[in-house]
Amino acid sequence: MPLNKHHKTLNLTNLLAWLVGLTPMLALSSTGFADAATTQTSVGIATEKPAEGPFVALDDGTFMVPYTQRIPGTDIEFEMIPVPGGAFTLGTPENADYFVDDEGPTIPLKVKPMWVAKTETRWDMYKEYMRMYGVFKEFESQGIRVVDESNVADAVTAPTELYDPSFTFEYGSKATQPAVTMTQYAAQQFTKWLSRMSGVQYRLPTEAEWEYAARAGTTTAYSWGDDPDEIEDYAWYFDNSLDGPGDVATKKPNAFGLYDMHGNAAEWTVNEYTEDGYEWMKEANPGDATSATRWPENPWPCVARGGSWEMDPPDLRSAARLASDDEEWKSEDPNFPRSPWWFTSDPSRGVGFRMFRSYETLPEEVITKFWEASSQETLDDVESRVSEGRSGYGYVDEELSEAMKKLAE
Repeated sequence: MPLNKHHKTLNLTNLLAWLVGLTPMLALSSTGFADAATTQTSVGIATEKPAEGPFVALDDGTFMVPYTQRIPGTDIEFEMIPVPGGAFTLGTPENADYFVDDEGPTIPLKVKPMWVAKTETRWDMYKEYMRMYGVFKEFESQGIRVVDESNVADAVTAPTELYDPSFTFEYGSKATQPAVTMTQYAAQQFTKWLSRMSGVQYRLPTEAEWEYAARAGTTTAYSWGDDPDEIEDYAWYFDNSLDGPGDVATKKPNAFGLYDMHGNAAEWTVNEYTEDGYEWMKEANPGDATSATRWPENPWPCVARGGSWEMDPPDLRSAARLASDDEEWKSEDPNFPRSPWWFTSDPSRGVGFRMFRSYETLPEEVITKFWEASSQETLDDVESRVSEGRSGYGYVDEELSEAMKKLAE
């Protein structure tokens, strides 16, 4: 779709062109595939206009295209879809029948082109990150890839072992299901881990970026319109998913080609939750969706979007917000301090995340905010776990997968 990095408005004509470009869906070429050796600037960029499938035309004559990313050292892959830049209105109008107080006031914003994961982060992907706990511990015991002051900025923490796997995995942990029950901090660290290993900058979205991707050019309650009776075709929700989250990408996608933006797993954003909605934006006037970020000062409440398989249709609307509650979501955690990586209680089995990637590489001082907790309480909890030996840091770069292979020999 010929939108460029100056993010022209996504109008009806452009949206129709995008829809036409989705047939046949996501034809991938060798120019669109990525591996750990590919640089950030070339992954997902084609020099020739694709014959089919979605694309975003750039000013320099190249094209953003779909691509498949492999987690280095594994056969695990996921797809990233190019989403055109544009302009949209964040939130729900007060005169809408489905208006909720924390979804206003509406704020006009511009959005830069980006790639968005085709599906929510799956268990096969997240379990590879969970495996880092043992790997980092083994590195530490052998004095390999030691984390010190010179490289701590490139280190991540890995989630400790689940206190009660039967709770998290009660409704399944198949490779094809969305990973759930991780905290916002754990999701942030996952994106840092994958970014450092692959050389491609992945992150969580802001609320505004998430809503833009979910709406896919619409202004209605859902990406398919205002009629909740059509939800069966697009979402796993309470009435059709009593046995847990469904496999990803088994319902219809939205107009951008993104699956499960409604239901299945609610998806973390980086934003702090505010009861008065977007009042803070009226004064801050961010203008751009990536800058429309209220960094959390406390571990909670933070915002997850899209609703989950445990929820009813109104909670799955494009503008609906879910506020996290650590007191409730960690109520059965016997540890002190409570885990900064895991939740122990519902509704956390409906909370996961999806990866985003900016077209333009974010500067270090900005991407660091997306990867690290901004809450001092969370940072203190992590440091407490590390100092007590209940967790640790691991240095992550593009050589990590090779170091892991040597460790296994």
